[in-house]
Amino acid sequence: MPQAPAKPLPPVPPAEFREADIATMPAPALLAIVKDAAAPEFKKAKACVRLGELGAKEAIPVLATLLANDHLNVYARSGLEPMAGPEADDALRAAMPKLKGNHLIGVINSLGKRRDPKAIPALAKLLSGPDPETARAAAAALGSIGGPQAQKDLQSALPKTNGLVKLAVADAILICAERYLADGKRAEALALFASMSAAEIPKPMRLAALNAIIREETSATRPR
Repeated sequence: MPQAPAKPLPPVPPAEFREADIATMPAPALLAIVKDAAAPEFKKAKACVRLGELGAKEAIPVLATLLANDHLNVYARSGLEPMAGPEADDALRAAMPKLKGNHLIGVINSLGKRRDPKAIPALAKLLSGPDPETARAAAAALGSIGGPQAQKDLQSALPKTNGLVKLAVADAILICAERYLADGKRAEALALFASMSAAEIPKPMRLAALNAIIREETSATRPR
């Protein structure tokens, strides 16, 4: 009986598209790849991400220079987002005035993920800016950061906004309330939910606020 033909081996990717070496490199070698103008973009992208995984703070200035790069900005942010300490926040905030469009929105998203309170003033200004996509991203970031100042800026912007931006601002306020709950500030959360149940609030967010109040007031773990 003839033997079945051997299964073909999987194709081997070219050297410039192999990740194994990058996964085991120390930070100085990764940083050298990112700085090398002749290095393939694939390797630079993977090196950016790996630098973030290693928490290599010495890479922050170099990663910051890539925030405006059309091909590598996402990977640069992926490297900056997990960095411990304020240096990455400083780099992201410093980049904001130099960027626009999707590059700026990406940095706004990163600041929201890192919950950088020092970004609140700059983000609040964008709520009334000319680009609705940027304004929506700024609202979401403020909601993620949370706290009294972010809440105040969002509530101030709510009556001045329209359409999808208004919905984003209202949703961000609800996220602020949920963050109060997560931080054990139940009274502040319920007061904020109550303010969001008013008639002038967009219906989806008004209903969400009412549901949150019912959820919290009927919870078996609520204070007695």
